[in-house]
Amino acid sequence: MFLKKVAGPRQVTLPDGSVLSRADLPAPDTRRWVASRKAIVVQAVIHGLLSLGEALERYALSEEEFALWRAAVETHGESGLKVTAIQKHRQL
Repeated sequence: MFLKKVAGPRQVTLPDGSVLSRADLPAPDTRRWVASRKAIVVQAVIHGLLSLGEALERYALSEEEFALWRAAVETHGESGLKVTAIQKHRQL
């Protein structure tokens, strides 16, 4: 088995005890961003699996877009990233 050399850890343990690895990350060419994929990227950055710069480059995200994802996860959890939830929070 060949392991690609990468900077940083190959996997991290999340506070709930689950393990997040680089294999769990969405593909770099992801076009359809559902809430679960966004949450995985945010968790990977928060817990040090990916650096912010690496995530922005890999997924072609802007800093503002990632900041909105992170704020939604920190405030409302993964459900805060769903389009219907975003619309509901904007109405309040």
